[in-house]
Amino acid sequence: MPDVQFLTILDLGFVLGARHALDADHLAAVSTILSKRPSLQTSGFIGLCWGVGHTLMLLLIGIAVILLKVTIPESLAQTLEFGIGIMLVALGGSLAWSIYKDGWHLHAHEHDGERHLHLHSHQEATHHRHRHWMHLSVRPLLIGMLHGMAGSAALMLIVLSTVQTMWQGIAYIVIFGIGSIIGMVLLGLLISVPLVFSAALGRRVQHVVQGLAGLGSIVLGITMMVRIANAAFSF
Repeated sequence: MPDVQFLTILDLGFVLGARHALDADHLAAVSTILSKRPSLQTSGFIGLCWGVGHTLMLLLIGIAVILLKVTIPESLAQTLEFGIGIMLVALGGSLAWSIYKDGWHLHAHEHDGERHLHLHSHQEATHHRHRHWMHLSVRPLLIGMLHGMAGSAALMLIVLSTVQTMWQGIAYIVIFGIGSIIGMVLLGLLISVPLVFSAALGRRVQHVVQGLAGLGSIVLGITMMVRIANAAFSF
């Protein structure tokens, strides 16, 4: 007969996994990726890849922790979180660079003897680019794995304190991961709505939305690094 208490724990794990996908650093990272590809289908796939990478890393670390009966040091957990901050700044900077590479600049023209400045882009026309699914999957998969490493410490504390056997621990992590995958797929679809809408309004509006996503990622990343550094060096 199934352990009712453990089934309840699994249900809780699924809910926590779905909620975990909504964390601010996850939202910022995925937004920077999705803003380059305003498409509902692509957004759902990218969310799926992030969730799979996240779950895979949690499962690998979880098995090692449960088998070896060790805990993840707080210093290591903080270092991994600091790395996520660096990654967010890098993702935001990469998005800003992509916008810059689109060729937006001020162009001087003369009309009726008067000189005018116009915002101009050499890539104003939208070019349809086909990207292989393998190419689309690698980046969000790796980012999901990095997030899984950074979030493993807190999850392992929950797992080790609530489960009685290795298989229960693995089951909890898998259910938690499934919840995070579903949560991120839905989040990706939700994020893509304003991105698709902005793309329909023109490249300038799309670039504004992309710029906000990149700026948000950079600000959050710096905030995380400053908070962790202050905690590490405070006495």
